[in-house]
Amino acid sequence: MGNKQDIKVLVVDDEEAILELLKYNLEKQGYEVKTALDGIKAVEIAKTFHPELILLDIMMPKQDGVETCRQLREIPELAGTFIIFLTARSEEYSEVAAFDVGADDYITKPIKPRALMSRISALFRRDSKKKTVTNQINIGDLIIDRSSYTIKTDKKEISLPKKEFELLYFLAQNPNKVFGRDELLQNIWGSDVYVLARTVDVHIRKVREKIGEEYIKTVKGVGYKFSLN
Repeated sequence: MGNKQDIKVLVVDDEEAILELLKYNLEKQGYEVKTALDGIKAVEIAKTFHPELILLDIMMPKQDGVETCRQLREIPELAGTFIIFLTARSEEYSEVAAFDVGADDYITKPIKPRALMSRISALFRRDSKKKTVTNQINIGDLIIDRSSYTIKTDKKEISLPKKEFELLYFLAQNPNKVFGRDELLQNIWGSDVYVLARTVDVHIRKVREKIGEEYIKTVKGVGYKFSLN
């Protein structure tokens, strides 16, 4: 990722005071910012704005954040977009639902602007480091292309949300090596993002649904591996 001036951020919340607060702090840091008061408008804006980051409230009128995130993840041009949920709800099922539809992070309100800016910067720093690695992995009939977040087989091309893709990519870089959930959380989500271990299981399930069951194997009581067998 280049300078912050090159990074577009879409902020979605039904509270105008929160939109103004986040827009002010993000623009102060040099980001280009657009805002939306509901999920339907957010999807409409995202289709043409193509943000690198979306800050998304969960509890909104017209369309909640979970459904909005699901729709955003169906837009191919947003495959590499980070989506961070901002919510007053801290129940485990809300967090699981957020990651289940493709969220990258989950932050509970009240929002502390300085802490949020730091977290966003860390997210883009990690992403920049990951992009220095090889852009494409060819294994068997799979072509895993980091530049487009797509998986190509002899039959079709599949677009994966960012975290699902990174999980598959990381495992494919280390074929036949078993990784526990904690290791995968550390390598894919990082130490500055708190997510449940169950999040790994959710993402593994979703990847398997899209590319087939034969590539990622469960090693009972240990974790997961990308199998070449």
